[in-house]
Amino acid sequence: MKTNPLVSVIIPTYNRADKLRAAIDSVFKQHYKNIQLIVIDDGSQDRTADLMKEYPLAEYIIQDHAGQAAARNNGLQHSKGNIVASLDSDDMWYPEFLERCVEKLEADHLDFVFANWSQDAKEGDPWDFLSGDPFLKPFFKQTPDGWITVKNPELRKLYLEACPSPSSSVVMRKTSIVGGWDEHIHVGDDWCMYLEMILTKECKIAFTLDKLWRKRIDNINIYDGRKRSEVLKLLYIADTQRVIEKFEKLLTPSERKILERRYIASSVELAKHELIREFNIPGSLRLIGKSLAIDISFTFKIMPDIFMQGVRRRMKSEKKKP
Repeated sequence: MKTNPLVSVIIPTYNRADKLRAAIDSVFKQHYKNIQLIVIDDGSQDRTADLMKEYPLAEYIIQDHAGQAAARNNGLQHSKGNIVASLDSDDMWYPEFLERCVEKLEADHLDFVFANWSQDAKEGDPWDFLSGDPFLKPFFKQTPDGWITVKNPELRKLYLEACPSPSSSVVMRKTSIVGGWDEHIHVGDDWCMYLEMILTKECKIAFTLDKLWRKRIDNINIYDGRKRSEVLKLLYIADTQRVIEKFEKLLTPSERKILERRYIASSVELAKHELIREFNIPGSLRLIGKSLAIDISFTFKIMPDIFMQGVRRRMKSEKKKP
C-alpha cells in the first residue's frame, strides 16, 4: 500500500466475554498492522475485565451501561486514527479485511467502504449475505479490483430503503463522520449515522461482494437475536420515526415518502401480529390508525399484501412439520 494511516478499531461489548476473545484476536491477526484497538466495556457483569488483562496492547475503557451507540461514541472520542472501524464483539474479521478496505478507501478518496460477509445461520451452514440483497443487486457489476462504487443520488435512495452495511462491515474516514452514532436509536444506530453522512454532504462509497468477515448469531444479538415483532417495533417503527424527525429538513418529499411507507408497512405488520398472536385489538387498531393518519391510500393498499404474507408463511411452516 502507498499509505499506512492509523486505523482506530472500536469494539463495543456488553457481557460477551465468551465471544470477545475471537473478535479481538481477529483484529490482531489482520495483515494491516497500524491499528489502535479500543475496547469499550458497556458495564459488563461477566468476566470481561479479567479477559482484557490478557490484551495489554488494547485500550480498555469501562463505562456505565448506556447502550451500543454510547459505547461506540466513547470509542470515537478516544480514537487517534484518521480512519475508524467498529467491530461488534460477537463478530470476526478475516485477516485481509482492513488491508483490502483501507487500500480502497485511500486509493479512491472515499467516505466509507463496506464488505460482504459470511452470515451464521441459527440452523445449517453459513451463507453469503449481500449477494442476495435486493436493494444492492442493481449495483452489481464486474470490476477489475472487485469493488463497486456508489455515489449520490443513488446512494441516498439506497440507504433510505435499507442499510446494507452493518457496523462490522464498514471502514470509514473520520472526517466524514458528522455526529457519530445516535444514542436515541434502539437498533439502527449505524444506519442512522451513515444516513447523516450521506444526506449532509456528497458522499462517495464502495462495496465488495468478497466475504471479508463473519457475523455470528445468538439469542442476544441487537438485531438478529430479536423476535420479528421486536424488530418491527424498535427498528422499523421507532427508529424510522426518529430518522424522519431528525432529517426532516434534509429529505426531499419523495425521500420522506420512502421512510413513511417503511413505517406504515411495518406498523401494519405489527398490527397483524398484535391482533392474531397477542389478541390485542386496541393495540392493533392504534397502529392502523397511525398508519392511516400518514397515508390512507397506501395503508389500505399494503394491508392485504401483508396479511397474505402471514398466511403464506404459516402454510410454509406447516408443510415443514413432520
